[in-house]
Amino acid sequence: MKQSELISQIHALPIWQGDVTAKPLAGGITNVNYLVEDGSGKYVVRAGDDIPLHQVMRFNELAAARAAHAAGLSPAVVHASDNLVVLEYIESRTLTEADVRNPEMLPRVLNLVKACHRKVPEFLRGPALVFWVFHVIRDYGATLVDRKSSYSQMLPELLEMASKLEQAAGPFDIVFGHNDLLCGNLLDDGQRLWLIDFDYAGFNTPLFDLGGLASNNGLSAEQEDWMLATYFECQVTDDLRHRYQAMKCASLLRETMWSMVSEITSAIDFDYEAYTAENLARFRAAYEDFQVS
Repeated sequence: MKQSELISQIHALPIWQGDVTAKPLAGGITNVNYLVEDGSGKYVVRAGDDIPLHQVMRFNELAAARAAHAAGLSPAVVHASDNLVVLEYIESRTLTEADVRNPEMLPRVLNLVKACHRKVPEFLRGPALVFWVFHVIRDYGATLVDRKSSYSQMLPELLEMASKLEQAAGPFDIVFGHNDLLCGNLLDDGQRLWLIDFDYAGFNTPLFDLGGLASNNGLSAEQEDWMLATYFECQVTDDLRHRYQAMKCASLLRETMWSMVSEITSAIDFDYEAYTAENLARFRAAYEDFQVS
């Protein structure tokens, strides 16, 4: 849908009071977002249909967002209809990778993630999805082959690596994961942190979110050990560290293959090719470390 058509659709929502303005928000690499202001205040409108290629189902995102708000972690859902979701606007700043690594900020972020894992299921209603990264990786591989991606030649190697990681990462605990812990999904209003964007939310092992938090934000090995010890409230064993490293690698491989698919399917103006290259390099480095751990 063209931007002008989306803005017209936003203006037509029955919830606004007085004059309405809608401006695109930069930064989204899966969805299109708008900052909307009317006589009552500011709101964020997320526009997006289901994206089966990425396991994104909007009913699931909406249910997770409502549950996360009820758990005190995320902005309120003000309205939802068709492909539009209207959210409470939070005056805040988006965290950077350096922010997440900050020794004063990291404990706050980890507490937020842990609260998501433990509290959101208490409020979740209706059908719920499982986000199993190894299924996602295999499905991405099939999509890339079907669409004759330029990355097809490396897929057998990547899928073999994924199989080894899946075997190494168990046994698995299950929590309700956010599954997309980029710094851009963390907000700081000066008093507290907020967790946003539940496109990929679903039941998963906590090691996936912890691995994603580390790999997406460049945590040091010492910070990773602290994170594991704090989250699980125990000493970090070699077995836990090995399983964690496997899921960290899987998180990086999923992000890499997500970008490979997005290169040939997304209409969003973003340099997916560079993003693929960056994440592929991170994955290979992490996998090399995993093999010697």
